[in-house]
Amino acid sequence: MSKIGFIGIGKLGLDCAEVMAEKHEVRGYDIYPRTSDSVKVCGIEELVNESEWIFIAVPTPHAEGYDGSVPSSHMEPRDFGRDAVIDAINNVNKYAKDSKKVVLISTVLPGTTRKHFYPLLDKKHQFLYNPYLIDMGSVKWDMVNPEMIMIGTEDGNPNALAGELRALYDTVMQNNPRYEIGTWDECEAIKIFYNTFISAKVGLVNMIQDFALRIGNINVDVVTNALARSTMRIMGPKYMTAGMGDAGACHPRDNIALRWLAKEYNIGYDLFDTVMHAREIQAKNLAHFLVDLSVMNNNMPIAIHGKAYKPDVEYCIGSYSTLVGYYVEQEGKKAVYIDPLADNKENVVDKIDEPSVILWAHDRQITYEYTGEQDKTKPYCEIPKGSMIVDPWRKLKSTDDVEVVHYGNTRGH
Repeated sequence: MSKIGFIGIGKLGLDCAEVMAEKHEVRGYDIYPRTSDSVKVCGIEELVNESEWIFIAVPTPHAEGYDGSVPSSHMEPRDFGRDAVIDAINNVNKYAKDSKKVVLISTVLPGTTRKHFYPLLDKKHQFLYNPYLIDMGSVKWDMVNPEMIMIGTEDGNPNALAGELRALYDTVMQNNPRYEIGTWDECEAIKIFYNTFISAKVGLVNMIQDFALRIGNINVDVVTNALARSTMRIMGPKYMTAGMGDAGACHPRDNIALRWLAKEYNIGYDLFDTVMHAREIQAKNLAHFLVDLSVMNNNMPIAIHGKAYKPDVEYCIGSYSTLVGYYVEQEGKKAVYIDPLADNKENVVDKIDEPSVILWAHDRQITYEYTGEQDKTKPYCEIPKGSMIVDPWRKLKSTDDVEVVHYGNTRGH
């Protein structure tokens, strides 16, 4: 059993710490009050002194407004915030009486660790960069069933500490993940470009949806399913269902940060801005579809089923639903949200009192399919008779009381 400390036990760190606590003695520290049944929440001095391994899992946020929940492609690109990581390193230096094994898991741009973090760390400590590929809503499952585990060393060679970290993870893994060993910079790049590939993939699939809506006689699922099965040249089926756009605490902001990096290194073009701009236009097109449907049906109210960026989480940061809602308001309509978990309660209602145009933004089965999830999303409230549901996932069926419009399927139109 190892003694482990997590600096930063927020929405990511706490779940990861609790997974490790199933096999190890784990302490956690955060600047905000936290509680846990399995992790000992303590002060920073105790954590540093009593831990052999110290995982730094603090946020690296942009300034407010850069998360992608409102249009951001026009904004000046910015690097990730570094202050919380620097504070964590300074605390390790301040309180550690002996050598510690320090592991940074926070997302940063390539080159950041070498330039800004490692020079600050007391050289009596050992250090690895080890970012996670984890989604909110399934953190613990993702933690023990990872596609890969990245371990960054100074020179990219699999040193003894990397081997120890691998052995530590093997105590909690439920699958047999592949380990990717590289330099700090390479692992920083793998993490952020992994997210960017997903953003680009979602944007491309939703572009096919936009063409289907304009050309007619195209069911977008027929096209994307054929592409998803074409694994010789195109990556596999994940993220090949057209629907709501890319969202969350990482993907939009990672593209914004990469815009900054492209400018910093004078790459000469900005693919990341194109990805973000496409995301916004796709949201604008969906909002226009909702408004048109409302106008054609006696100006029905517009509601969005799900405000958080995905089902089963409360976080509205980077939400595609709020981006669509923003564009609905730009067309002179108001959108309300139905979401019992949303941490941002603005325009959130408990029920819909009259027939409405409802965007079915949340679908659990689509979102968590990779975990084996089979349960479909149950409506967050009763759907009034005479309503029209716009289903961007094309899974729901019309009933005698509610008409379902499959956004992206124009067969026969």
